[in-house]
Amino acid sequence: MIPEFDRTGNLPVGIHEATWNDFATRYGATPHRRRLLEGLKLALDSFHRAGSRRAYVNGSFVTAKNEPRDFDACWEARGVDPRLLDPVLLDFSDRRRAQKAKFGGELFPAEVPADPAGTRFLDCFQQDKTTGARKGIIALDLKDLP
Repeated sequence: MIPEFDRTGNLPVGIHEATWNDFATRYGATPHRRRLLEGLKLALDSFHRAGSRRAYVNGSFVTAKNEPRDFDACWEARGVDPRLLDPVLLDFSDRRRAQKAKFGGELFPAEVPADPAGTRFLDCFQQDKTTGARKGIIALDLKDLP
């Protein structure tokens, strides 16, 4: 079950498991959010076909914000055959322009460093980039995708 937002509009600290259906119901309340969900689902389907088992969703998409600009996600790369991935998912050039255009958000390998200090994307995603406070993210088991 996805918890309620805290007083800052973020999820409580932790990695919160959700099914795709629960996630889509909770975060697909507007036409814009549903378009973002369609792009995210397209990317997650590609990760699943290539062998990824989990993905984590972050950013304003999983906050109380009514109209997030996009979504941010990271995926477990262990066991992934990159030849089976949509090549756009491995294109990090030009500030991930191709990913944003095709999927509506940015997607990173969870285990890769996100900053010069070596903080993994999975860990970086659990920190509010404005305040530095810890926050929650959503985990999706890719084998449960409809």
